[in-house]
Amino acid sequence: MILRDIVELTVSSLRAHRLRSALTALGIGIGIAAVVLLTSIGEGVQRYVMSEFTQFGTHLLMVSPGKTKTAGISGAVLGTVKPLTIEDSESLRSIEHVIGVVPVIKGNAEVEFGRRGRRTTVIGASHDAPAIWKLKVAVGRFLPADDAGAARSFVVLGTKVKQELFAANNPLGSRIRVGAESFRVIGVMETKGQFLGFDLDDAVYIPTSRALDTFNREGLMEVDVLYAEHADVERLKANIKERLIARHGREDFTIVTQEQMLDVLGYVLEVLTFAVAALGGISLLVGGIGILTIMIIAVNERTSEVGLLRALGAKRGQVLALFLGEAVTLSALGGTLGLATGYGIAQLLKLLVPALPVQLTWPFVLFALILATLVGVVAGIMPARRAAALNPVEALRAE
Repeated sequence: MILRDIVELTVSSLRAHRLRSALTALGIGIGIAAVVLLTSIGEGVQRYVMSEFTQFGTHLLMVSPGKTKTAGISGAVLGTVKPLTIEDSESLRSIEHVIGVVPVIKGNAEVEFGRRGRRTTVIGASHDAPAIWKLKVAVGRFLPADDAGAARSFVVLGTKVKQELFAANNPLGSRIRVGAESFRVIGVMETKGQFLGFDLDDAVYIPTSRALDTFNREGLMEVDVLYAEHADVERLKANIKERLIARHGREDFTIVTQEQMLDVLGYVLEVLTFAVAALGGISLLVGGIGILTIMIIAVNERTSEVGLLRALGAKRGQVLALFLGEAVTLSALGGTLGLATGYGIAQLLKLLVPALPVQLTWPFVLFALILATLVGVVAGIMPARRAAALNPVEALRAE
């Protein structure tokens, strides 16, 4: 029996049981489609989140109040002695390689102009915010470099706030109320979009000292520091640490670089991608069990056929190749079907839900196809070996 005969027998066997073959391939196809679709969504989410974090630049570090036990995003605060102040942030400007500093306060307040009003995000910031956060002013100017402790009552509007309060009218020079205080509008920001669900256009910017009064806070939420590209980050962190310890008397703050945040975030997203791929792998395992079951049934049904082949001179290896070929063919067909289905659904999702990040990763696709073939091999080995081991005389007697 030559290779062509093995191929013809394999194809004829699959055609003879079309429904059974189709359902078996479908089990593999569902698993592959799940792997492709879920990893595409996972990879898309990972790239989306990374791009969101890096849209503000990559040479940033954040100083937050409170000392944490472990490195990472500030969490459990232990024994804060002093809050971070505007004076603390201003003292960091003189450190070598520091380009800009933004003392940050965020809150929610009612913003009113005439009879129009809306509750929106109020961000207390300094004049360095556009350079550090990669923001651009569309009309007017951003907050001026006033004395940090006695800033004038100026406000810069996000595009959505400007549209809601002023519609098509020019807001520059107008006075609006932010909370209980009156502010003069000096600028309107360009559209920035959303950052992890937070609408940056639905916000207003006021001086940090005014924000402290508005929200009745004693200290800052954080201090964002922009440093030079060629700077030694660890050395810079040490200098900032030394400066703040000298002012506070102890280390009651946390310094986190953007690289640290991205590393932690990247690890979490990689685990997420692996988890969703594992869910697809479970479906693939179920498909493999289906192939195993069907091939065992096929061997039992075709015992006499195996006996006839052996009686006609077919060797054990050829019988093994025949049944193994059927299993691999079923898994390969199912894998191809699953790949096409997963890719099609991913593209459909991209069209129907543009906000949903879907990114097909070809290494995962290749891995899924190889995995589908391996599932067919593993699932087909035991039934194929069983068929090849049948005694020709006993097999011929079987009905």
